[in-house]
Amino acid sequence: MTVESHLAGLADTLTGLRAQASRINRWGSLLARLLTDGGRLLAAGNGGSAAEAQHLTAELVGRYRQDRAAFSALALCAETSSVTAIANDYGYDQVFARQVTAHARPGDIVVLLSTSGRSPNLLEAAHAGRLAGATVWALTGPLPNPLASLADDTLALPGDPCHVQEAQLVVVHALCEAFEAALPSAYRRAS
Repeated sequence: MTVESHLAGLADTLTGLRAQASRINRWGSLLARLLTDGGRLLAAGNGGSAAEAQHLTAELVGRYRQDRAAFSALALCAETSSVTAIANDYGYDQVFARQVTAHARPGDIVVLLSTSGRSPNLLEAAHAGRLAGATVWALTGPLPNPLASLADDTLALPGDPCHVQEAQLVVVHALCEAFEAALPSAYRRAS
């Protein structure tokens, strides 16, 4: 693969993402309602998707563009002591599911990021989220994939895993844009 072919592949994936704008706006509005009502977002992924899960939660706890209230968002992949203890005691397939069982409440949102949609630990987390009464959103690569079939809603992107992963950062920022635009003014602070 050349740099030019890589960038062309990314452009194709981003074209697929553009078609998902209404879903991202809807997710942002739902997330704003949930978090301003005291709910929480739990996010998880493996490898680069773990980094994007952490990025999303950091933007919600901190801020994206606007100075505003802090909201409850946890990146389960960043809980290193929990991840390693659960992996040791229960197996790696349970590292996120056990945390979802501990932290998710009915109505919360569990966001699972995967370029393949086939990671056993994310599939188990989706099951745990559903059992907890949480809403499960999946950010995946091409359909069909097992994670998409378990999620309540899926934003699936076309392309190679590297392009899907790069586009996940764009999704994170676009979701934050939609979230902050949907926040009631009482949660915004003057800059």
